[in-house]
Amino acid sequence: MNPLGITLTLIIFYLFSELHSRRRAFYTNPVLLSIITIAAVLKGFGIPYESYMDSAVILKFLLGPAVVSLAVPVYKGRETIKTYAGEIALGIAAGGTVAILSAFYIARLLGGSEEVLLSIAPKSVTTAIAIGISEKIGGIPALTAVLVILTGLLGNAFAPELLGLIRVRDRIARGLATGVSSHGLGTARIILEDELAGAVSGLAMALNGVFTSLLLPHLIELLK
Repeated sequence: MNPLGITLTLIIFYLFSELHSRRRAFYTNPVLLSIITIAAVLKGFGIPYESYMDSAVILKFLLGPAVVSLAVPVYKGRETIKTYAGEIALGIAAGGTVAILSAFYIARLLGGSEEVLLSIAPKSVTTAIAIGISEKIGGIPALTAVLVILTGLLGNAFAPELLGLIRVRDRIARGLATGVSSHGLGTARIILEDELAGAVSGLAMALNGVFTSLLLPHLIELLK
């Protein structure tokens, strides 16, 4: 197997992680900078994306266990999560609905076509679920996938700083906001800063996926 993809990814991510550990600024976010740099390298050297992905397939495989491992902090924080079960459920319902409506109506105000509106509505749930929803409601799955990734990247880069800026200090609330709005990538960021917030974020990400998949196909008929 060609080691280019995995070697390139690990080296670039390591370098930007070191930079971020020293500067601790939103603009040194290693995930965002790594994606931009790898895309530039592939484009600059004319390397097909498919070849890169084939050579980095082991990293793609490890995404599955990484997501499953989010169950560990959820289990460790289960007593606190039980205590706030009602608030978490309400937050997921409210946040998931706002995520759909805000994306839909902002895109409509900006003149988006119906296909774009349908593609952007599920952007706050994880990619596999969002693509399935997009197909069902008549969106463009490829566009939905791009929007989901962008949403996650923004959450990974800015969510903790934005929550701090608007003075959201409660750990449960921080986790809920991150998981509902920016799914896995946002969760991966906030769990490094606070394990309980990360646990709630992982739970919110999973439950919001279920909530959105049940709500959106019916809600979209009213939005149309």
